[in-house]
Amino acid sequence: MSPASTDPAHCLTPRQLEILTSIRDSRRNRGYSPTLQEIADQLGISKITVFEHVDALIKKGLVTRRSNKARSLELTSLAKFPDERPTLIPLVGRIAAGRPIEAIEVPDALDLEGVFSSRYPVRCLTVSGDSMIDEQIRDGDVVIYEQRANPRNGNTVVALIDGEEATLKKFYKEKNRVRLQPANRKYKPIYTRNVVIQGVVIGVIRRFR
Repeated sequence: MSPASTDPAHCLTPRQLEILTSIRDSRRNRGYSPTLQEIADQLGISKITVFEHVDALIKKGLVTRRSNKARSLELTSLAKFPDERPTLIPLVGRIAAGRPIEAIEVPDALDLEGVFSSRYPVRCLTVSGDSMIDEQIRDGDVVIYEQRANPRNGNTVVALIDGEEATLKKFYKEKNRVRLQPANRKYKPIYTRNVVIQGVVIGVIRRFR
């Protein structure tokens, strides 16, 4: 987070975010705001520390409070939370694709940003064609790939052939050439000495309509 950001939601200390979250969760789960003492007890800090942080949040425009009322803390529309990002999807348990199992809800979340995080830049491409269907990559899917040029044999790669033609194939380094192997028996492998690997696939997204 940039300290120069003008967005108050991006200028929070970890403790201030905890207090904002406590207010949100109390209003969501109980229908009313927590007192300063309840926040202090929940976070294991003193009431005066909570007061100081709440005062800072009010100055940032994230919280309002009415004087002489214990449960008057309210969030403004400027309050934003990392666990409410569009890329954070509730993960509620497991479901059987073989024998049926008892469905048990275990509240959690799947963070798409975390799933596809990498020390390399990450990009995506829409797949056109069916040459990789045996790798469960189909026409219309979106492949997520790391921008790096050092694949291992067997990796699925984004490859540029002869500086012109881009293709999605499995990579194999042979004695004096590269084999780009499709995952569909209808297609023959591509053998080339002039190939640039633009990325290595790390995930696939498919949307059912």
